[in-house]
Amino acid sequence: MAFKLDSVTNIESRQETDKQNGSFLKREIHVFNKVFSNKVKEDFYTELSVLLNAGITLKEALELILSSQKKAYNKTLLSDILNDVISGQSLSETLSVKNQFSKYEYYSIKIGEETGTLALVSEQLGSFFAKKNEQKRNLISALSYPMIILTTAILVVIFMLRYVVPMFQDIFRQQKVELPIITKFIIGISDFMGDYGWCFLVLIVLLFALKSLFNKKSWFNEFKGTFVLKIPFIGHFVKLIYLSQFTQAVSLLVASKVPLVNSIQLVKQMIMFYPLQEALETVERNILKGESLSYSLKQHKLFDDKMVALVKVAEETNQTEFIFNRLNMQYNNQVQQQSKVMTTVMEPFIILIVGVFVGVILIAMYLPMFKLSNVLG
Repeated sequence: MAFKLDSVTNIESRQETDKQNGSFLKREIHVFNKVFSNKVKEDFYTELSVLLNAGITLKEALELILSSQKKAYNKTLLSDILNDVISGQSLSETLSVKNQFSKYEYYSIKIGEETGTLALVSEQLGSFFAKKNEQKRNLISALSYPMIILTTAILVVIFMLRYVVPMFQDIFRQQKVELPIITKFIIGISDFMGDYGWCFLVLIVLLFALKSLFNKKSWFNEFKGTFVLKIPFIGHFVKLIYLSQFTQAVSLLVASKVPLVNSIQLVKQMIMFYPLQEALETVERNILKGESLSYSLKQHKLFDDKMVALVKVAEETNQTEFIFNRLNMQYNNQVQQQSKVMTTVMEPFIILIVGVFVGVILIAMYLPMFKLSNVLG
């Protein structure tokens, strides 16, 4: 049974209002906010599918899930959903007015209700958020140790420039030693940090404070996404993560008989990564012009040749769901492999860079000491 995207004008207007009000769950990372996080969604949909498959009614399943919640905010949200369902609304209708849920979730649940496969759709949603959370953990795991090393190294360099270099500077000044160019340069950096270092600290704090405001701006999301993709190693790793999410989402939607154009539209709204959204805009326009999906994907460099080739095979054999499932498995495997490679490569690379900085500072400070020892000798 094909799902028809009808009677959604009011829902889209409500969700557009939520977006204008800065609905935080539209973003990929949730920090310090009371939200129905992706981890909670994973548990919610997985538990819902298990209970429905066990023959329990939707009302009883929601009551059981509600009783297992510990956070007050999640309890309140699920209680509202339960009350709406008891009052006669469908689950998809009540999710549509909650800004914590995306259009992708709304349409998926609505498909399940109309086709009698709500348990299966809930299981698929649980699987989607489980993989999304796993990819986020892989990213954090790959970057956490190198970032700890980098942060520690930066603090060491700042300490040397702020406290060690001035000690040498006093000695040089007292002995009136002529300083090499490299020493003058390092002393200049040290003086600059002493005079204006607090400005950088204030700027960093201000940027973190304004981060939520900037995330609402398209120019910031465009800059952030483009910049991340250009970072060596990290850019390719992030690209794999979003391609994995894209292939999984398309696979689930195609399995639910959602038309291809509507699938692209939903994926574009559920994955908040500007380069992918921009690419999907181009894909959507080309499909509406009558072009094939493989040709439309080929027009954007974000999609690699492997995906284009397999999608073309899917179109010729009518195996779109199977092909996108295989692509998703391949990208997931690549994400896991890349996370291990990044951890292995970035650690010595960061240590090497920091070693160079520390070595330059030490050489700059000891060169005048050699001159001073020759004068005294």
